[in-house]
Amino acid sequence: MKFPAILLLTLLPTPALADPPITRIWLTHASHFGDVTVNWETDAPSDSSVEFGQSKELGARVEDPAKVTLHHVEIPADTAKPSWFYRVRSGTQASEVRRVKGYADEVARIAIVADTGYMKRDWGDVVLKDDPHLLLSAGDNVGDLHSSGEEKSGRATAAFSKLIDRFPNLYATTPFLPALGNHDREIHARGDKPPAEAVYDVDAMAFRSFFPLPKPEWTWHFDLPVFGARFIALDMSHLSDQGTTWQTCHSPKAEGEQFKWYQELMKQSDQPYVFTIFNEKSSTVRGLEKGQWNQLISKGSAAITGFGYFAERAEVEGFPWYNTSVSGTGAKYADPKSALFKSDDNYILITLSRNKEALVEMKNLDGQVIDSRSFKARKK
Repeated sequence: MKFPAILLLTLLPTPALADPPITRIWLTHASHFGDVTVNWETDAPSDSSVEFGQSKELGARVEDPAKVTLHHVEIPADTAKPSWFYRVRSGTQASEVRRVKGYADEVARIAIVADTGYMKRDWGDVVLKDDPHLLLSAGDNVGDLHSSGEEKSGRATAAFSKLIDRFPNLYATTPFLPALGNHDREIHARGDKPPAEAVYDVDAMAFRSFFPLPKPEWTWHFDLPVFGARFIALDMSHLSDQGTTWQTCHSPKAEGEQFKWYQELMKQSDQPYVFTIFNEKSSTVRGLEKGQWNQLISKGSAAITGFGYFAERAEVEGFPWYNTSVSGTGAKYADPKSALFKSDDNYILITLSRNKEALVEMKNLDGQVIDSRSFKARKK
């Protein structure tokens, strides 16, 4: 007698889906210099966790269970110490432990770059050699937001992701506070004449979602109180296009929000050193509102723009107006008050000291100093 064959099925365990990998990490300051915002991306939504401490053993943790792909976690890092360490986690994925410099040294070094969206040479490793505590920008961090093919909604952040990918070690170990340029919010191609639709997202939604900065983010100010310094970012670029579909930034008018914000901020700014950053031609800014902007900015220590593709220091009644660009070999058009002009790829290094005058150097990408000036503390 034959029996029917019996098919035995062995049920193997289904492998669990891997958590999305952590693709890039960058640091910002969204508020106080003692609080650092750690940012990263994952390909799929996941939770967020940052472990941190004064040694590689870490010990403290801040968590956010929300499932996101763009992660921002602010931590109370002890930046008053020589260094601190951190690691990020999403699901089962974890980054390596990173070391970040604190502000315990006798000096603090602040690097300022501009036009990184149009760089011709790698600049990140050169800046890293200066061992900066803080990295700022004077705008045009990316070329545009639409070339990646993402939806032209003002929410496309792929260009900023590529910016971080160029120099991952720099951005993962140095807090970065960028100022806005017109290209950082360009959601449509500009064209030869103003089109029917807005070319730029004036509110800079993608920029502000990617870089947590001090409020309101399209302008911001950041203080290093232990070194008596304040840095202020204005929203100024292509001001001649105000009122058209080419308009890229908020109004500079005296009755506008930006002017009133800056005016009040300068009244409160009793720091020995105040640096104002923007992305418009300096001579244009000086003439705004019948010179009112010039009067306010000149109450500080120096102005820094990334509008032109060259290195320049203009002097107006002893007050310096710098132009810096890591893509510094472009069209040459000197400020009427230019005291130094170089067609070099360049960046600015500000060295603040607890016991000495501040030093501002313009350096080319070979590491050579092309301009140097000391600054005395402002009178209160």
